[in-house]
Amino acid sequence: MASIDEKHLEEKLTALESARTWSPRLVSKLESHIRSASDSELLRINPIKFATDKTLNEKEAIDLFLHAAALGLFDMTWILICPVCSCVIDSFRALKNLRSRCRCTHCHLDLVAALDDMIAITFTVNPAIRRIAYHDPQTLSAEDYLFRYRSAIEGLIPDGTPFVKVREMLNRGLAYIEPGKTTTLEIIAEGGALHGSSSDSDAGILFIVDPALPPGEQRIAIRVDLESSTPDTGTIAAGKVIFELSNVADRRFEFGILQLPPGIDRPPPLHFAPFLSGKRLLTTQTFRDLFRSEVIRGHEGLGVKDIALLFTDLKGSTALYDRIGDLNAFALVQQHFDRLQDVTVRHNGAIIKTIGDAVMAAFLRPADAVQAALDMRSEIASFNKRQPDKALILKIGVHKGAAIAVTLNERLDYFGQTVNIAARVQGLADADEIFVSQDVYDATGVRDGLAAFAVEPRTAQLRGVQQELPVFRVGAAA
Repeated sequence: MASIDEKHLEEKLTALESARTWSPRLVSKLESHIRSASDSELLRINPIKFATDKTLNEKEAIDLFLHAAALGLFDMTWILICPVCSCVIDSFRALKNLRSRCRCTHCHLDLVAALDDMIAITFTVNPAIRRIAYHDPQTLSAEDYLFRYRSAIEGLIPDGTPFVKVREMLNRGLAYIEPGKTTTLEIIAEGGALHGSSSDSDAGILFIVDPALPPGEQRIAIRVDLESSTPDTGTIAAGKVIFELSNVADRRFEFGILQLPPGIDRPPPLHFAPFLSGKRLLTTQTFRDLFRSEVIRGHEGLGVKDIALLFTDLKGSTALYDRIGDLNAFALVQQHFDRLQDVTVRHNGAIIKTIGDAVMAAFLRPADAVQAALDMRSEIASFNKRQPDKALILKIGVHKGAAIAVTLNERLDYFGQTVNIAARVQGLADADEIFVSQDVYDATGVRDGLAAFAVEPRTAQLRGVQQELPVFRVGAAA
């Protein structure tokens, strides 16, 4: 039976209950999971899958785990997932330790991770609440270490089966190899090939089974270290094969051998079940509010393949300060920031920063950004009706594309030409206007969302951009 620190759990759950207003029974569902789930079910919880399994709102489930992590109920972990074999290449407790360049030792591939797809955020129960076997990975069996601790179940083959389950089914031998020791794996080889690899070493083997060779017991001695195997390839007969694996490295690692079917020499193409990506987390306002100390270390940043960026500015703000005074104008601008943030969060976005009277926000999808822009304009119009002598005049621009997530001024930010163009597109807007780029206008759901509005195509020469850029001015409802 699971050992739980009842007092500690009760304190944290009480704090979680009061952190914000939750849907009925939401926290109790989390408590039930902490108490009754298996150890493996409390390792690297995917909040999106948790929401599906427990019939919860997805956004609220993400917020739930972020608040739970901030309170110490769970530990938040950033993991790098191999897009080819779905293994967990590496994991980090803090964003500042994450590196985009990585290597999958199973696939022998050098990779560059992007926040969109290879970087996932998961949550493991804190050991002070409930200790599970996976808190001590060095004590795990080789099977639990490879197939659960070092694998992501989200990677699926075309028929929807988790690829890790396929690897388990094909596994014919798996063991730890201690430094300076020899481990023997005895396998009955069938047609196809035997493929060996490790999570913690580049050692790998591929032995082709030749049906023309006479059957008989075969013994193969292989030297393995952290970088290679000798020999690493060969041809064998079907039947009993004894691999003598001698570890000449200075640390132990697991080594497993799979039986590949005839004609198969690489993993099938994988697709991934939904998970909380780095891109989505960075566009989640709750993360930015609760984890302000999370930063990206170094100068190279982390790539984002596609992000929607929205910029706003106030027209005539200098005149506003002159007309109503600094204190009144400052208070008014802060109220306008609050309203823009509320709209941003409603549309799956986050405020990246404010610059004077301007806002920069990021969104998962261009359609969300455009709907947010429309709602921002409506929200400020309603705000102005209540105080016509202090009217705020909003100008908005939206663009999308690749960017680099970086830390600037101790804050998570975005950098690159997409950011520059988004700011320039906003600069085209006049009073109560929204401008969107062609890339945004062509994105899924955007044209439908603008069907009720007067949309005027234009071209613009933006500073720092060589070619004219097609843009669209979004006026009032048609």
